[in-house]
Amino acid sequence: MSLSRQRSFPRRRVSVGAARDFATKTLAEWGLDELQEDLRLCVSELATNALLHGVPPGREFCVRLAMDGASVRLEVRDSGEGCPKVRSSGADEVTGRGLRLVRALADDWGVTEHVVGKTVWLRFTLKPELEGTG
Repeated sequence: MSLSRQRSFPRRRVSVGAARDFATKTLAEWGLDELQEDLRLCVSELATNALLHGVPPGREFCVRLAMDGASVRLEVRDSGEGCPKVRSSGADEVTGRGLRLVRALADDWGVTEHVVGKTVWLRFTLKPELEGTG
């Protein structure tokens, strides 16, 4: 069974929390509570990156969740330029760790570039006993 849900958010700080809430509610409706902590953190990091680096003023970013029975895919699309890269940050730096966290939590991740903007995506493989729930 395939499920998909998406929502657009304005370029405002409150949108990061709204994106987390959207993801949490979606996972709960799909019966995937065990993914909520990791996915919430990933949504938070990707939405923050979209807000700070990828969404020009007056534009929105989009969060999409999809489940195909074997995995859950999270996508955050924005219309900004540039391709996000995993940075190495020093112990004293307070930024630059988001994509490292995402890479550590997700089973796979990447960036799809578009004519305008890009989509940062990640995938969580479901445990066999959870496949096809929802």
